[in-house]
Amino acid sequence: MPDDHFVYSSFVRAALSQHRPVVALETTLVTHGLPQPQGVETASALEAEVVAAGATPATVGVLDGTVRVGLTLAELHRLADSNAVKLGLSNFAAQVSSGKPGSTTVAATLFVCARSGIEVFATGGIGGVHRGAAESGDVSADLFALARYPVAVVCSGAKAVLDLARTVEALESLGVPVYGFGTEQFPAFYLRESGLPVDRRLDSIESLARTVRSHFQLGLGTGVVIANPIPREHELPRAECEQALARAVADAAEKRVRGRDVTPFLLERLAELTGGAAVAANLALLKSNARVAGALAVELARQEA
Repeated sequence: MPDDHFVYSSFVRAALSQHRPVVALETTLVTHGLPQPQGVETASALEAEVVAAGATPATVGVLDGTVRVGLTLAELHRLADSNAVKLGLSNFAAQVSSGKPGSTTVAATLFVCARSGIEVFATGGIGGVHRGAAESGDVSADLFALARYPVAVVCSGAKAVLDLARTVEALESLGVPVYGFGTEQFPAFYLRESGLPVDRRLDSIESLARTVRSHFQLGLGTGVVIANPIPREHELPRAECEQALARAVADAAEKRVRGRDVTPFLLERLAELTGGAAVAANLALLKSNARVAGALAVELARQEA
């Protein structure tokens, strides 16, 4: 079992010890993605989706020098009200040792999943290759974490502000398969289709779970991306979305936004440019991904029994 740096809620500890389905959830959306109280409300709503699917939610964050796996509502409020640092792999240990709060990105949550024996993780969109990366070298640590930790990540593709073609190419180079759940195309976050192919389309939770289990059992060593498109009724109009994206990216370049600040800046700018429609779409896809992740975790446990 994990050492003293890790603290598990009683529900998560019981589920793991009894080999019941668990779904991890990250906390960057609570501290950096949404304003309060919407951040905490959304985190609670995602946990409710996981529970409704028959799995145990494990929301991950750092408090008081420990990694909390299964944050309570009170702990979520503490994290949201603090000046939490956005944690990747490079600053994770330093933040834990400082005793100060931190919220987990995709990369950090993948590490916690692998360390804890959690097979499924739900998020909005993974990080990837940033636009202009040929000059800036800005590539998300999420990609390298996916190549390192064997966890199934349910997402609506990569964040729309990224270079999606280069991100898909990078996943292939790193040996990370992309399975489209009911789709043959890699989703573009706010849009259902990007024009980029996935490695395999799977149309049922049963076939998805069998394929994910085979990947783990073969010992290929990498994570798996489950590409789950935003529900059709919540998809943004393509022209409006692409126009807002172009404007947000231009604004970020003009203001010289760099590193970990890029994605939060772009998402906030998109919310402004779309009159809040981007936020509503984000919430819808987050809930959809939590539902699929819960169902996947349940089916993985059933097939393993």
